[in-house]
Amino acid sequence: MPHRRVQLKGRSWVAIWLLFSLGALTWVVSRQTAAHVSATALRAAQEQRGALEGQRAELLRRIQEAGSRAVLVPRAESLGLRLPADSELVILQLPNREVGRR
Repeated sequence: MPHRRVQLKGRSWVAIWLLFSLGALTWVVSRQTAAHVSATALRAAQEQRGALEGQRAELLRRIQEAGSRAVLVPRAESLGLRLPADSELVILQLPNREVGRR
């Protein structure tokens, strides 16, 4: 029995190319959809980062303000503390490290 080879006719080629094109288009659309989802997530993360940086700046400003002399002196006085006089200040110096390095 001779082996007969089946030849594809014009309609078969058209159907194969249509299926191939449909597969390629499906792949492109899925990639674009994934890219859109990623871009949306990135945009949300950037907005959140901007908000957090603004909040951080506000907190740092509040920390500096709370540590300022204008805020600390009245609080200390309300607790019964006072500022030291100039004669009560002692300036401590670190020992010279160069002397012991020979």
